[in-house]
Amino acid sequence: MTANNILDTYSDIHLIDHPFVQHKLTSLRDVNTGTREFRMLVEELGTLIGYEATRDLETEDVEVETPLEKAMSPVLKGKKLCIVTIMRAGNGLAEGVLKLSPSARVGHIGMYRDPDTKQPVDYYLKMPHSLDQRTIIVVDPMLATGNSAAAAIQKMKDLGAKSIRFICLFAAPEGIKAFKEEHPDVPMYIGVIDRCLDENAYIRPGVGDAGDRIYGTR
Repeated sequence: MTANNILDTYSDIHLIDHPFVQHKLTSLRDVNTGTREFRMLVEELGTLIGYEATRDLETEDVEVETPLEKAMSPVLKGKKLCIVTIMRAGNGLAEGVLKLSPSARVGHIGMYRDPDTKQPVDYYLKMPHSLDQRTIIVVDPMLATGNSAAAAIQKMKDLGAKSIRFICLFAAPEGIKAFKEEHPDVPMYIGVIDRCLDENAYIRPGVGDAGDRIYGTR
């Protein structure tokens, strides 16, 4: 499937084509982009894409007193956000989304991809309470096979989450298809849809290993 095919097939996949987003994604791709700049770009993109992913949050009017008079103004309705990061690479994106809502709760899911089976292996889970009353935003820079993201979403549902959305920067068509087969009800906010996965399940052209590039590891 191509990017156009995917967008025609799934109405709740949102490709964030804002010029600033696309410019920063190109900088991430560059092999010459160092760790510090890469980390900063991921965080900035978390804020930019997080802005788009939260534009439909429900609000309600409350009375405030300005220096001149009382007025009715909107605030977020009900419980605030919960940002769930798929560690470790998701942490950088989560920091960016948190700039929009510093009081949001944060959950962590530790997963790594088995190099042989390409399936996710769990090693950590820590969540705030009342997930059923929060808007959950699951973040991970890369959606390759889609297995880790789909497993993380399923964990949220098993814990009672009802309102879930997913943010990533780079996605492969194969991963999107696999994700939507498992979770057709979860909207996706994506920076760019790349060409394909290679024989090692890396996104092409991609950015390499996002976690290694964020943290300067190999």
